Amino acid sequence: MSIRILAVGKKHEAWIIDGVERYQKRLKKPFDIKWVILPHSPNNGLRARQDDSKAINMRLTPSDYVILLDEKGENINSPSLSRLLLSEIESSKKVTIIIGGAYGVDNTIRERANFVWSLSNLVFPHQLVRLMLVEQIYRAQEIAGNRSYHHE
Repeated sequence: MSIRILAVGKKHEAWIIDGVERYQKRLKKPFDIKWVILPHSPNNGLRARQDDSKAINMRLTPSDYVILLDEKGENINSPSLSRLLLSEIESSKKVTIIIGGAYGVDNTIRERANFVWSLSNLVFPHQLVRLMLVEQIYRAQEIAGNRSYHHE
């Protein structure tokens, strides 16, 4: 079982591909990832948020353990993320991580999320979030394996 990442927006841009691939090729089951890139809504504001949320909801199943990335979410450290991912994976849950569109997601996604995670109080470009997320999943894998990548 892989960790699935639902990301609204364009395919990986050229400047981000090398970084994402660098970490992604190091990932081993159960921490490997599968990307699902959903096209963003042609609309703006509230309408775009609703459109993007509908597209995300169509990809979710009741058995998914959903992690929503949102700057208003909970800020956790890397060992906590590692424990969270490993716990859900070991419980045979399908872990799905959501990166919403430029206008965010609506309350249907927030309410469906099992965990709302903030990478930072800052807002980052979606392409950069993808790279940071893959690195954090790699870091979680290394922490779970008690390897030396992460230093406390």
